[in-house]
Amino acid sequence: MEKFEITKRVDASFMFNLKAPNGLIIMTSQGYTTKEACQNGIESVKTNSLDKEMFKQETASDGSPYFNLTAVNSQIIGTSQMYTSKQSRDQGIDSVNKNAHKAEVIDLTID
Repeated sequence: MEKFEITKRVDASFMFNLKAPNGLIIMTSQGYTTKEACQNGIESVKTNSLDKEMFKQETASDGSPYFNLTAVNSQIIGTSQMYTSKQSRDQGIDSVNKNAHKAEVIDLTID
């Protein structure tokens, strides 16, 4: 089962990673100034990932395929890892589409 992990960056902002069952990072968020905003970002992923139209297939300057997940306002709410093929990127999209809405949230910022 996929899971969201909330962590803090070096600059003390909050972020989340969506991880696959094997522990690999599927998608990473932007930095958020508050934990509440980060949690709202996760809820946005859970909602928007159900609509395949919200996934934007991209190609990095080195040719690596990746995707962005966007909100209704076209703001990017998560960026995937770099993939070695378009097929594996599309499998990543399918996985997020089918599983992110039910992924567990783990807060690693709690001491």
